[in-house]
Amino acid sequence: MINLHWLYIVSGVIFAGFALGSARDETNPKRWGNAAFWLLLAVSLWFGDFFGDIGNGVLVLALAGIAGMQLIGRGSKQSTTPEEREKSSDRHGNRLFIPALIIPFTAFVGTLLFNYTAAKGTGLIDPKSVTLVLFGAGVLIALAVEYWWLRPPVLSAIDEGSRLMNSVGWAAVLPQMLAALGVIFATAGVGTTIGAIVGSIIPQGSIFLAVLLYAFGMVVFTMIMGNAFAAFPVMAAAIGVPILIHQDGGNPAVIGAVGMLSGFCGTLMTPMAANFNIVPAALLELKNQNGVIRAQVATAIPLLIANLLILYVAGFHL
Repeated sequence: MINLHWLYIVSGVIFAGFALGSARDETNPKRWGNAAFWLLLAVSLWFGDFFGDIGNGVLVLALAGIAGMQLIGRGSKQSTTPEEREKSSDRHGNRLFIPALIIPFTAFVGTLLFNYTAAKGTGLIDPKSVTLVLFGAGVLIALAVEYWWLRPPVLSAIDEGSRLMNSVGWAAVLPQMLAALGVIFATAGVGTTIGAIVGSIIPQGSIFLAVLLYAFGMVVFTMIMGNAFAAFPVMAAAIGVPILIHQDGGNPAVIGAVGMLSGFCGTLMTPMAANFNIVPAALLELKNQNGVIRAQVATAIPLLIANLLILYVAGFHL
């Protein structure tokens, strides 16, 4: 049966490819630091289950050490020249987006076919992981189509993939790190402590005030920690589960899903979400490092208000 472990293996191969591409880039003076960083990620995906908590913790510290000592950089090597890319763009036009569209198409249509046809009874794919497995399959299909159609150099996927990842740098793994940090905070009892404080402030039965504190708490913690995945375990343990769901009888699906969306409003407004806000500014060479954030605030605030209304109405009155 194909499950997430197979996806981890494929992802590890991809990160190992980034390590190889980094090592091949002689224009990058820090290429061995890049190669070590991506190779450690590949090792974690391949063997993380065998390392245990301490082993994985040491691996994370090694990743943080490589990034913290600024051993990661980027070179100027490209698999094709700007003229070649422009010529290919003129020849193929918007059809160049076909490989990228294959990925979500495979995940969406494949999931529907798996769930509503006889394929579900074959036992080929773990039902709990079908969408993610098909998403990974879509990546492999798109890569095969691209090589068959465009006939790029053999190592172009490795070289261009590593070039892009080295441009993003350590921020590429920030969501996973922050999500793990959120779990650590929750395990340490931060959510329970905040819940006790909030419980003493909110009057019994004041649902809207509880919703307000929950949504704003998600925003604030996301802005501090840089990722809604890190904020969610804390705020769910503090307000979402004990107060909104157990005490006030809210709809768990709405509380969870829309609570996360509220946190994403904070993501739009914080430089701590470097992979979303600072990295794009660097890649686009914007003069203002916070230019992406400033452009997103006008979207984030109305979206937060809408989430508040959805939480209150759909979570408690529908």
